[in-house]
Amino acid sequence: MRRGVLALAIALGGQLPSAGAAPAGAAPAGVERYVVVLERDVARPASIAAEHARKYRLDVGMVYNSAIKGYAATIPAARVGAVRADDRVAYLTPDVEVNAAKRRATTQVVPSGVNRINAEFKQNTGSGAEVAVLDTGIDIDHPDLIDNIRGGKNCSTGPSFDDGNGHGTHVAGTIAAARNRSGVVGVAPDAGLWAVRVLNNAGSGSISSVVCGIDFVDSKSPAKGGSITVANMSLSGSGSDDGQCGSVNNDAMHEAICRTVDDGVTFAVAAGNEDENLAASIPAAYDEVITVSALADSTGTPCGTGGPTTYGADDTFASFSNFAGSSDASHTIAAPGVSIRSTDKNGTYSFKSGTSMAAPHIAGTAALYLAANPGTTPAGVAAALQALGEPKDVSFQDECGTGASHTDPSGLHPEVVVRADTL
Repeated sequence: MRRGVLALAIALGGQLPSAGAAPAGAAPAGVERYVVVLERDVARPASIAAEHARKYRLDVGMVYNSAIKGYAATIPAARVGAVRADDRVAYLTPDVEVNAAKRRATTQVVPSGVNRINAEFKQNTGSGAEVAVLDTGIDIDHPDLIDNIRGGKNCSTGPSFDDGNGHGTHVAGTIAAARNRSGVVGVAPDAGLWAVRVLNNAGSGSISSVVCGIDFVDSKSPAKGGSITVANMSLSGSGSDDGQCGSVNNDAMHEAICRTVDDGVTFAVAAGNEDENLAASIPAAYDEVITVSALADSTGTPCGTGGPTTYGADDTFASFSNFAGSSDASHTIAAPGVSIRSTDKNGTYSFKSGTSMAAPHIAGTAALYLAANPGTTPAGVAAALQALGEPKDVSFQDECGTGASHTDPSGLHPEVVVRADTL
């Protein structure tokens, strides 16, 4: 179904049919956590760890000074050899999980999208940041989400902000599924979640229901003394940006978003799935939001070495993804959006594809950035994520040797791909 008329309806902005998605339970690839053990005669392990963090773009965690000398870090695959070759390094030990000696029913999966943007196992987990999910609600009893849900509002049908569709729950899991040794883990696993139900169980709603949700978010924005600093909107309708926050074309949703952005909330929104210029889709066309296109990725790692996906070659832009023209390129960023595993309604998990699945990777990364840089304006967050992102047709951080981290055969996607490891 095409997008509804602006004055009448608004619908899910990014989920595609699940045909061709990877099978449930597919294992993640490319987890690159190590303990770096230094030579015993090294005098200052912390100094070497800091040097390596700068030189090799490592995410350094603990530093060891007594039983061993060294540090723990997440290391990009292309940098492992360089770290190992340092004369002060004795060896590297893979930092695999260990458990107490009791049977554990399940293990936790790092979804491919979280892995692709290198958000896994960061010391910064988004603690203190809070994200509103304007969608079909959130499964408030889901074991991966229950501890992170701070509250919500129902602006749609039904008695509560619980999710009867699954779309909002999937979005929420990518943002902040807890690091709890089961299910999946999100980009910012300690960020708070607000369930703002603006779409019904069929995944549709109206401008009024969406404005109701935005109004609720603004009431809890920093300027109003609240704690919500990020909002995700994986939905879309027909419309355009008048360049005046809706005052020229009478767009209430645009005005509401502009006010909420002014009050300190960063919005991540889906670009849409029609393989067309996003200038005809709202809220994607609004200059005040971060609009998110979808990357196709089959391995959870960069460099395009994996097999093709249903929607394009590994590490290229998904064939369904809308794209930005010159008027919208400045506020568009890409994120993984094909066969993304996340939480679903009734305590389950599923794979979904669409720019709806790409947007929450940006929302989660924005939460990470704000946890580390509280008080940054939405424009500052957007600029930072773009500046730290992965450009096309280059080997980002030299992680691919002579190849490129991602490419754009279509020529339609100049935007960077978000990377959490650079935060």
